[in-house]
Amino acid sequence: MKETKNKKTEEVKKKTIKKAPRRTKQSEEIEIVNKSVDFNLLEVVIIILITGIVVSIASGLIVYNNYDKLSIKESTNNNELSEFIESYNHIVDSYVEEVNKKELIEAAIEGMYNHLNDGYSMYLDVDNTNDLEEQLTGEYTGVGIEIRTDVKENNVYETVINRVFEDTPAKRAGLKEGDIILKIDGQDVIDAAFIADTIKKGNKESYEITYKRNGKEHTVTLVRERVYINSVTSKTYDNIGYIKVETFSATTEEQIRASINSFDKKVTSLVIDLRDNTGGYLSAAEDVSELFLERGSVIYQLKDKNGKITKYEAKSGVLRSFDKIAIIINSGSASASEILTLALKENLNAIVVGTKSYGKGTVQETNVLSSGAMVKYTTSYWLGPKGTSINNEGIIPDIEVSDVDKQLDSAIKAVK
Repeated sequence: MKETKNKKTEEVKKKTIKKAPRRTKQSEEIEIVNKSVDFNLLEVVIIILITGIVVSIASGLIVYNNYDKLSIKESTNNNELSEFIESYNHIVDSYVEEVNKKELIEAAIEGMYNHLNDGYSMYLDVDNTNDLEEQLTGEYTGVGIEIRTDVKENNVYETVINRVFEDTPAKRAGLKEGDIILKIDGQDVIDAAFIADTIKKGNKESYEITYKRNGKEHTVTLVRERVYINSVTSKTYDNIGYIKVETFSATTEEQIRASINSFDKKVTSLVIDLRDNTGGYLSAAEDVSELFLERGSVIYQLKDKNGKITKYEAKSGVLRSFDKIAIIINSGSASASEILTLALKENLNAIVVGTKSYGKGTVQETNVLSSGAMVKYTTSYWLGPKGTSINNEGIIPDIEVSDVDKQLDSAIKAVK
């Protein structure tokens, strides 16, 4: 189960196919992951209800355990680190009140990343790290609903189902978008976070959900199972295929591949809808791009702190050729969405429709700490196939359409 707090930008959607990221060193256009998964910067705060998630922490347990008493001997040649350790030990040993050592270390780590004054470099606690891993992996253990908390008059909170995923316990039980969740196992629901904490931290396999629809209360029992997050939907408009991509998760490329293969032979043009898709795995964006590009085509480039540029080229070959491709973007299209857009625009002359994209042109590297928390920090800039940087600039559409209701029609018209 997932929670969305007052939807702003980032999301997820569709799949029934498992697929791990193809590269050994998984990367995301917002992050390149070393030990865990990448981070897609969410303005939509999503809490996934899970029974547990496997996080590799063994290699860091010793470091974390040693936080209780750090040794200055380890840093005799580093005065700055010595001062930090001295300060830590002074607080632990002498502060007038008892200090939570774990929280003290977390605050210090968070402070370092905040000091960078970079909105994409940050510390993520264990809960947020796990939630992100679930989302970008493209699957989780839960009941298959996305929920949000709405604030009504007099500060009354309602926990509302934002979306029900296909082929899940919630879908089979008849839950629908807009249903208001009232109770879990007879306990009144406080907000969406309460539901997440109850199921995520519980040890039960099934939960009794009481909800309200059209003023009437109903109760269902939902048994948790492995749920695949839908990030892709598709349909056709005569000879035009339409693919909506919600996020770039580990399963997105397989979903798009399946969508393309499902199109009738009469489909000769394609519209890719990336509106409000704020990113995901860089490897997913790369894999999706390869479905359309000839071998050897440059997908994107990375520029490091020393100015070194590395090009990343398509290796797989074209899955299916289309006469024309249009891509719909808006201000919520960022990161992986911008990489795919620029790759197809600069290689295939894809027509970009909509409004200017977000302009996220940096790459972050991430590491999972021994505690299971994650840190991420900017390590490079990404550039388009021709060396174009969109950082803080965004991608300007070829056909600017500010009216949301007319953007799809304009894209369809552009590829007819």
